[in-house]
Amino acid sequence: MKKLPAQEADTILPTGDTETRGDTMDLWLWYFWIYSFLGWLVELAFAAVSQSEEKRRRCLLLLPLCPVYGLGMLAALALPPMGWLGVTVLGGLAATAVEYACHWAGERFLGVRFWDYAQVPGNLRGRVCLPFTLAWGVLVWAAIEFVQPVVAALAASIPEAATYIFLLVFTGDLVCSLRFLRVTGDLKGMRAAVFSPD
Repeated sequence: MKKLPAQEADTILPTGDTETRGDTMDLWLWYFWIYSFLGWLVELAFAAVSQSEEKRRRCLLLLPLCPVYGLGMLAALALPPMGWLGVTVLGGLAATAVEYACHWAGERFLGVRFWDYAQVPGNLRGRVCLPFTLAWGVLVWAAIEFVQPVVAALAASIPEAATYIFLLVFTGDLVCSLRFLRVTGDLKGMRAAVFSPD
């Protein structure tokens, strides 16, 4: 089966070499952060187009990141090389599984629902739904086909020191956000504490 162009590039998988493993971890971290940021932009665009009352991004962190997108893309990138149909179907299913897990974890451990598809046809407990699974498939295919070569080049060019600095900022933000949500269970309150009203 023909590989997509992004999959023909050097495979980035851990090896026994410590230095290579470290470089690989840096790249995967940047893939996660970059796709989380792109997901935040997708959420803003979706809110604007759908004229949603919820104009804030539907994500956990205070940084402009939507981690479900980053994790979904990592799951898709971890799949073996395959053609466009396999990437679309399996990538969409992998991203949907991540979306379900993130929603379940938010409910179970933080007492918050980051989104609710209960009114969307083909939903599963309001956590995932068929229309968005199809959208995930198309987004994953487009990202691997067109975006990943650029993301890979960008991630490879980032100095190691920048990775450590951003990891520190990200971890601090993550810990504060989780603590706030665990104590209050108030997603809107967390966002209001950081952003001024519209």
